[in-house]
Parts: sequence; C-alpha cells; structure tokens
Amino acid sequence: MSDLQTVLDGRWADVRNDVRAQMGELKLTPDPDASTEQYRAEIADAVRTLAESRRPHQGFDPAYGGDGDVGGVVAAFQMLGHGDLSLLVKAGVQWGLFGGALAALGTQRHHDAHLRDMMDGTLLGCFAMTETGHGSDVQHLRTTATYDADTGEFVVHTPEPGARKDYIGGAARDATMAAVFAQLVTRGETHGVHCFLVPIRTADGDAQPGVTISDCGVKAGLNGVDNGRLVFDSVRVPREALLNRYADVSPDGTYSSDITNETRRFFTMLGTLVRGRISVAGGAASAAEKALTLATRYGATRRQFSNPATGEEVVVLDYLVHQRKLLPAIATSYALHFAQNDLVGQMHELQKPGAVPDEERQRDLETRAAGIKAIGTWHATRTIQMCREACGGAGYLAENLLPALKADTDVFTTFEGDNTVLLQLVAKTLLSDYGRRVGKLDLRGKVRFGADLVAGTVLEKTGARSVLNRGDVRSRDYQRWLLAQREEHLIASGAQRMRKALAPGADQFAIFNGAQDHLLAAARAHVDRIVFDAFAAVADQHPLLGRVLALHGLSVIEGDRAWFVEHGYLTAARTKTVATAINALCGELRPHARELVDGFGIPQNWLDCPLLDGERTPTTEADGQHADTLTAVG
Repeated sequence: MSDLQTVLDGRWADVRNDVRAQMGELKLTPDPDASTEQYRAEIADAVRTLAESRRPHQGFDPAYGGDGDVGGVVAAFQMLGHGDLSLLVKAGVQWGLFGGALAALGTQRHHDAHLRDMMDGTLLGCFAMTETGHGSDVQHLRTTATYDADTGEFVVHTPEPGARKDYIGGAARDATMAAVFAQLVTRGETHGVHCFLVPIRTADGDAQPGVTISDCGVKAGLNGVDNGRLVFDSVRVPREALLNRYADVSPDGTYSSDITNETRRFFTMLGTLVRGRISVAGGAASAAEKALTLATRYGATRRQFSNPATGEEVVVLDYLVHQRKLLPAIATSYALHFAQNDLVGQMHELQKPGAVPDEERQRDLETRAAGIKAIGTWHATRTIQMCREACGGAGYLAENLLPALKADTDVFTTFEGDNTVLLQLVAKTLLSDYGRRVGKLDLRGKVRFGADLVAGTVLEKTGARSVLNRGDVRSRDYQRWLLAQREEHLIASGAQRMRKALAPGADQFAIFNGAQDHLLAAARAHVDRIVFDAFAAVADQHPLLGRVLALHGLSVIEGDRAWFVEHGYLTAARTKTVATAINALCGELRPHARELVDGFGIPQNWLDCPLLDGERTPTTEADGQHADTLTAVG
C-alpha cells in the first residue's frame, strides 16, 4: 500500500482494505454482451455475495447483529464505485435507502420484524419515493395513505397517473417490499408525507393484489439495476406499517407527533436519510477516480507524433495539453475525496448508536451533503467524458470500461436530488445563516457592516481590491483567501437582493426566480471553499499533497477567473499568472502521475482491460520518486 493511499483511505482504511480483499477477487466489470436479464441476475448474485460478507451489517444496530459503524458501511459502499456501478446502486437501494428508512424512521416493532432479514438480504426492498409528476418536490407527492379506523388499516392509493412511483430501483424484478412515501390522511385531515412498509410481491414472486408493477426497461446505463414502476389500487396495510419514529396514528385514528410543524417534521424525516445522498457522492467520486486511473495509465504508454530533436514518438502524457486535462482533474478528485471523508465522519458522529441529536449539526451535515453531492457528481460527469476523449478511439470501446462508467454515472446528477435543486437548498441555508449572523450584531456592528458593504462596492468599481491583494498565487493562504472572499461576497450580495422579497406586496417568487443564478453561484462558492479546507487539513501528511492542493485551488480560481476580474479580486494580467502556475504544477506533478492514481487503491482486477495492455511494470528511481516506464502501444 502506498503512503498516498493511506492518507486517502483515512479513518476507515481497514474497512476499505477489507472490501478490496473480499470483493477484489470478483470480476466486477460489466459484460457489454450480456442481456439485461443476465446482467440483472449477475448483480443479484453479487448482492448475495455482499450480504454473505456481512459488510452491509456494519452500519446497523448491534442489537440486531450489526456493528454500529455507520461511517464504515458508507466507506465500504464507496469502494464499490471502483467496480460495477450497478452493484453499487443495487446495494445502495437495499441497505442504504430501504434499510436506511427502516432503521431511521422505524421503531422497535419494525426492527424486530424486518431488520435482520433486510441486513441478510433475505428481505429485498425498494425505496418508493419518486413519482412521475413529482421528482424533486417530495413534499407534494400525490400518493395517499388513508387510515380506516374500522379495520385498523391504511389504504395506500395512487390517485392519478402522475402519482405513479417511477424509476424505483429493485421494483421490476427482486424487491418484495417497498418503503412507500405517501400523504398520510386520517379523519379527513392530511398530515404530510410519511413512510409506510408495503409488501409488493408474494412469496411466489407475483405482484400483491392491488399492486401493479411494470419495468422501466433498458436505460442509458445501470442496466444491472431492475428499475420499475409501482401503482397502488387501494392496497391495505396494517396500522403498524407506518414507520412511526416521528409520528403515529392511534387505533381510533388520532394523529400525534412530537414535531408539530408539518414542514419541520418533513425535513426532519428526510434528514435521517442523508446517508443515501452521501453514498451517491462517494460512488461518483470513485467512478471518476477509476476513469482517471485508466486514462492516466494509458496516457503514460500511448505515443503519438515525433519529437524533432530526438526523432522518437512522444508519450501523450508528456504533452502539456494532456497534462492539463488529467492532472487538475486528479487534484480535484483528491480534494473531493478528502471532503467526502470529512462528510462521512460527520455523519458517523451524528448517527452512530447512542449519539445525542443535534439539530444544528444535522442541518450542517445535510447542507454539506447536498453541496458535495452536486459538485462531486458534476465533476464525475465532466471527468469521465474528458478521460474518454483522452483515450481516443480506445476509450470508446466497451471493453475498455470508460463507456460504461460514462453511461452508469450520468444519472447521478439527478438522483438522490437534482443537483440544481440541491444547490438551491444549500443557498437557502446559507442565506438563513447569514441573516442570523447579521441579526446578532449590535448597533455598532451593523453600522460597521454597512460601511464594509459600501467600501467593498467602491473597491470593486475602482479595481483597487486587486491592487491591495497580490499574494503568491501558489500560496495556500492566498488561494483560500480568494475562495473565502468569493463565497462571502456572493452570499452577502445575494442576501441584499433577496431583502426585496420582504417588502410589503413584493412578488417573492419573481424576486427569487430572478436571483437563482446568483444563489447557485453562492452555493458553489461555498462548496468550493469547504472542499479546499478539507484538503488543506491533510495536505501536510505527504510531500506531494501540497502541490496537488495548489493545483486544485488554482484550477477552481481559473475556472471562475471572469468573476474574480469583474469583482476586482484579480487583474486580467494576474489571471495569466494563474495559468502559468497551473502549467508549472502540471510539469512538476507529471513524473508522479502514476503514483497519484495508484493512491486511489483500485484493485487491479477491476481495471484489467485491453486499454492497459501496453504497460510495463513501473520502475523506482534512486531518490524514491516514481517514474513511469514508457512503452509504445501497438
């Protein structure tokens, strides 16, 4: 194991190594020639193998045979992203979504009845939240669960076509029970969205009476996952089917909850399921790491065009433009990996057995999870496409794994929350926190705050700000200052714009709608800063990481250089210094490219493909630095 891998693996290094040992022997790469049914059967078998390893048990209550290591199970799940993403998603549905709803929203009666079977994989479930007509707007789902006090049952019903449960992983083939999210109705009053356990198949595999199951069919990717649609025609389930940790209905139909505000209760319920969103971010990060490993190792052997001075063909990774493609993306993958480690650690402390509920920390976790999921999955989509292009025609062949990575991760940007909606949620939280901060200032503080806003506007208009701040662009402190200034500036100016919505008679929707681009920029700036901070916290643990962090920070700044110039933080000439520094760092890190991607710790068996046939074993120079042995490809 390399020193870089040790730093990247972090707190749950032992868990990651166990997964490498347990699952690394499996050939977890999709067969492009397999039929959909064959592929689904292979993934179902792999899920059983995963259950037999008892790794999924790790995150559940020790009273039911688990280990209580919530963070460990998410770290293990992330490792599956280096293998087959259909397995990652199928496992995520079973133990992350269905199992997470059962564990987090249910009480002892549900745990006693189902938790062990769910952990063992003998009870296969699905997570029926999304509806055809309501994807991101979960609070207004149309499916109903109406309590019948005469029979002591809830009647689960799909009232119109738009209320059909859609895209439900596991529904088409394997799941026998669904965690169904529906509007709870009792005594003629609706109490908002709640979750119910609803059997959808008999022991023989047939649909339960009143349940219509259909297959979503072949998708752009993830065809090892049996996505399906569910329609309920007055399906009756016992009163105890309500997952009642936060609300309950008595036999006579009386509704009760310790959280009286319906919206707060709804978001509290959803907050307990944040594990799924964090897991998606981790899976996307792993897929991007795999693509970068393939493209970098190929680029270190593929030769193209001759050097006039030597007459020899040049390895493509020695071209600056190729380094510019891969090395900044590697740096950002490192940054996101460390941010993910922090996120998992934060989640573990809040959800481990015996943890004391902390509403403020929970809100911060949800905000971070939403932001990192959005930025991380977009990074994966861009990076995998770039890696495909960097490998030319070879990257387009299914046998070389990149097309499957591209197809399988495309949906990550919209499931477990559409990225644009997630960033809006981040922005909303940032504005609320900002308002509280300003509201706590005394009169003198508010006067100073107003003066600072005026002064900032003057500096921006005159360009004086960029003259006042001329730090070394490679300096960690200077990069952090720029990212923090951008974040604070965007949040403060966004808050100023949104103040108009508080005026009497204001068209609040129009004001919010007109500021959406600004709010999304503020949210992205916030995530960029916390990702940078996560990397900076560990950057001194390995000699290479300081330069990798600098490359990541400069790449973020270069990507938004127009903003920094427009708002007076950089001059146009200064941005050229940023570009020059990126080029220099790419050259410095080029000899370590293989070492950097090997740090991701991906089992070789999950990388084997013809793309890498041109490799020879890397050599090590006397000074201990990694050097690639370069060979021609065919």
